[in-house]
Amino acid sequence: MKKYIVTLTEDERNVLGVLASKGKHKSQKILNALILLGCDEGRHQVKRSTNEEMARVLNISMKKIDRVKRRFVEESFEVALNGKKGSRVYTKKADGDFEAHLVALSCSNPPEGFTRWSLRLLADKVVELNYIDSISHEAVRRVLKKTKSSLGNGMDG
Repeated sequence: MKKYIVTLTEDERNVLGVLASKGKHKSQKILNALILLGCDEGRHQVKRSTNEEMARVLNISMKKIDRVKRRFVEESFEVALNGKKGSRVYTKKADGDFEAHLVALSCSNPPEGFTRWSLRLLADKVVELNYIDSISHEAVRRVLKKTKSSLGNGMDG
């Protein structure tokens, strides 16, 4: 028994055909178009391909084919073609006030025993000074890169 049956309209087939024949789209979008065209069981389909044939020819997994078919049946033509947008919302920890403190700290003299600030030292120090609850050295790097600050440049006098 087939779980997800794709039936395309003539217009949808035309859109997919044009999309698949021109190489001006993302590879995943073209693959999804080829999958939908291959497993269409509508009345406009000339010859339907099996999932095994498509997986072999397109060099993709059977699961990829099943996911595209499921998105088409359960969601929509657009979602099957383009995929879903991420729904996760990220909250920004570092505000302008924190960034100013971080830049000022990075321009100050490093702690005793160090010749200059490292990203990890800065991350530890801003937490110690209660500028922020927690932050990774990578987040410190991104803030300093965004503000065009560079550790150690121009500090030698």
